[in-house]
Amino acid sequence: MFSKSSLEMIDTVARLGSFTAAAEVLHKVPSAISYGVRQIERDLGVVLFKRLPRKVELTSAGELFIVEARAMLRQMEEITAQTRRAAHGWQRTLRLTLDNVVKLDKIKPLIEDFYRTFPHAELQINMEVYNGSWEAISQGRTDIVIGATSAVPVGGDFEVRDMGVLEWAFVMSPNHPCAQESSLTENLVSQFPAIGLDDTSNILPKRHNVHYPKQRRLLLPNWQTAIECLKNGLGVGYMPRHIAQVLIEQDVVIERTLPEENPLSQCCLVWRKDDNHKMIDWMVEYLGNSQQLFQDWLQAK
Repeated sequence: MFSKSSLEMIDTVARLGSFTAAAEVLHKVPSAISYGVRQIERDLGVVLFKRLPRKVELTSAGELFIVEARAMLRQMEEITAQTRRAAHGWQRTLRLTLDNVVKLDKIKPLIEDFYRTFPHAELQINMEVYNGSWEAISQGRTDIVIGATSAVPVGGDFEVRDMGVLEWAFVMSPNHPCAQESSLTENLVSQFPAIGLDDTSNILPKRHNVHYPKQRRLLLPNWQTAIECLKNGLGVGYMPRHIAQVLIEQDVVIERTLPEENPLSQCCLVWRKDDNHKMIDWMVEYLGNSQQLFQDWLQAK
C-alpha cells in the first residue's frame, strides 16, 4: 500500500516538523512534499499532520502511523540486507552443536568474536550427547559439531578434523562404599549404578559410558546433574578428565582405578559442506587446527 519513498517522506516530515525542511533533505520542492502527504492522508482517510503557521505536528493518528511506518522501514532494510547476504553466501544463522564432553572455557570469547565479526547474524548453540551429535549433523539440524566422539557412524556431505583423545577418570563420592575399599573389582563396582549421560540420538544406535555388563545405569541429561549425583553417592562412573580434575583437587570426588585401563575417546570437529555458507568457513578457521582444538576443548588443566 505504501512505497518505501512515501514512508521515508512521512518519517522525514515528522522528524523535522516542516514540509520545507523535509523538501530540502529529500531534494524536492515543498509543494511536492505537501502534495505527497495529502495523497497518503487521502488514501488512509485520516489527517496525519496538523498544519500550523510555521510548522506541522503529528495528530494522534499520525503518531500511531509513524511508529508503524518506521517499523516497516526497518523491516524493508533488513529484508534487503538479508537478501544481499544470501546472494553472497552469508546466511542469517550459524548453528553450532557442542558435544557434552567438551570444555566450555572458550564459549564466551567465541560468542563475542562471532557477534563482532557478523553484526547482522545470529549464533544458535545447542548440546548433544554421543551419537546425538552425529545425528544432528547428518540430519542437517546443525552446521558444525565440536567434540563428536568415536568413529563416524554415518555417511554424509561433511568434513571432519581430528581433535585428539579425550581422557576419562573413574570417580565417586569420598563417602561412597567403593571409596573405602583398597582395590576395586568388577563384582563390587557392579553393585552400584554407573552414572553417565543419556545419548541424545533418536535414530542412530545409542552409546553410553563404559560400565560392567551386570551394572545398572543411571542416565542423566548433562554433567552438571551427573556431578550432583556423584557428590551424593548415588553411583560411580567415568567423567571427562578436564571436568573431573577440578573436582578431584577440591575433594568433591575421588578418583579410583579399575582392573581395566581407563577408556579413551577420539574426538573430532565436524562441519557441513556448503559453499554458500561462509560463516561455516569462518568458524572452522576460527576454531583452529587439531592441536588448538584439543587445547581449547578437551585438555585438562
